Amino acid sequence: MTTILRSGIDLIEIERIEKLKPEIKARFLQRVYTSAELDLCGDRDERLAGRFACKEAVSKALGTGIGTVHWQEIEILTNDQQMPILYLYGNAAALAKSLGLSIWSVSISHVKNYAVAIAIASD
Repeated sequence: MTTILRSGIDLIEIERIEKLKPEIKARFLQRVYTSAELDLCGDRDERLAGRFACKEAVSKALGTGIGTVHWQEIEILTNDQQMPILYLYGNAAALAKSLGLSIWSVSISHVKNYAVAIAIASD
């Protein structure tokens, strides 16, 4: 029996989100994040950037990038210990199932200027 293992990683400059004009940022937030993610992040751009990077990392692990799967089909919330927890919906969930990916681990980190995330999936 062969074990399936896939990964994705992404890095983003936090200022990409900080410097969005208010009218553009509002549309961006509604397109990219679920309401639960927005509630969790509040107005903290480093948290938004971390979740953006995590969504990109997950899409890379799925082998698609964003497009085949949509932003809101990848949701990153937290557990009681504040660790990120991944939820997949729609095309993202169907693709993961078709690839045999049922176990996921995601991690997010940020420093002053950057946020980074990694996603690892296996069967």
